[in-house]
Amino acid sequence: MNNKGLLMIISGFSGAGKGTVVNRLLDKYGDFYALSISATTRSPREGEVHGREYFFKTREEFESMISNDELIEYARYVDNFYGTPKDYVEEKLNEGCNVILEIEIQGALKVKKIFPEAVLIFLFPPTVDELEKRLKNRGTETDQVITERMSRACKEIESAYDYDYIVINDDVEECTDAIHGMINAEKLKVSRQKDFIDKIRKDLVGHYC
Repeated sequence: MNNKGLLMIISGFSGAGKGTVVNRLLDKYGDFYALSISATTRSPREGEVHGREYFFKTREEFESMISNDELIEYARYVDNFYGTPKDYVEEKLNEGCNVILEIEIQGALKVKKIFPEAVLIFLFPPTVDELEKRLKNRGTETDQVITERMSRACKEIESAYDYDYIVINDDVEECTDAIHGMINAEKLKVSRQKDFIDKIRKDLVGHYC
């Protein structure tokens, strides 16, 4: 069968719980997934480590990566840049790993043009009130930044129609299992297994038809 890895993109509003769900996928299903670490110009939050959550770059370093064509995509979000390093993604896909990109919506749609077989998943909170509550509970953003993120969500929701799936993150375990089920099903789609089908067909025709 076609054992090449599947590229999956998880996006959503700030505060939807993307990082929590991605970490749970990695913890629960181990080597089935590989996380593509993004580069960003934003400052680390408490507990974040360079090379684990993100590659934290200066503006000058990020611009150099753009100039050298080292990114699959990049986008600006609330005065910071985010981008996906190219080499790591291609290497892991060829190894058979299912690569997770946790990236902003602008970048996700750009990646889809380069990798049309990629699966786009949009993570939703159960309600708008819950989204605002999660942002406030972080304790890392000012009221102004929270307002900016909520305002940004008004625009981002229009892009949800361009995604393949939506998943509501009300319960982390249920959300994680739902995404894992989607990926397993996607890997068995006929469009992804044509070479395998053709091989079985050829063997049948050669011996029994």
